[in-house]
Amino acid sequence: MNQPDSEHRLHTLLQLIQRLYAETEGLAEGDGDLQSWYNRGYANGMIQVCDELGYRERVRALVRPDSPGLIAGQEFLPWGKAYRHGFEKGAGEIRAALAGIDEQ
Repeated sequence: MNQPDSEHRLHTLLQLIQRLYAETEGLAEGDGDLQSWYNRGYANGMIQVCDELGYRERVRALVRPDSPGLIAGQEFLPWGKAYRHGFEKGAGEIRAALAGIDEQ
C-alpha cells in the first residue's frame, strides 16, 4: 500500500474515534442504551491499538481517552458487557485495518 493510501486510511479511522467519542460524551454508569456503551468500548479498543502502533499523539490531538479502568468492577453488568464486547471488536478491527501501515 502506498503512503497516501495509508495516511488516508489512518485519518479515516481517527475521525471515527473522534465521532464515536462525541456521540457518547457524558455517558454515565448504567446510563444510556447499551449501543452507546458498545460504541464507547469500540472507540477505546481502537485507541489502545493506535497507542500500541505509535499513533498515541495523533489520537490525543483529537480526544482525551477514558481511563483504562472505566468499567472496572462492572464488567458483568449489561453496560460493562456491551463495553467489553465493543472494545474487543474495535481493537480487532482497527488492527486488521491498519495491518501493514506501520511496516512502511
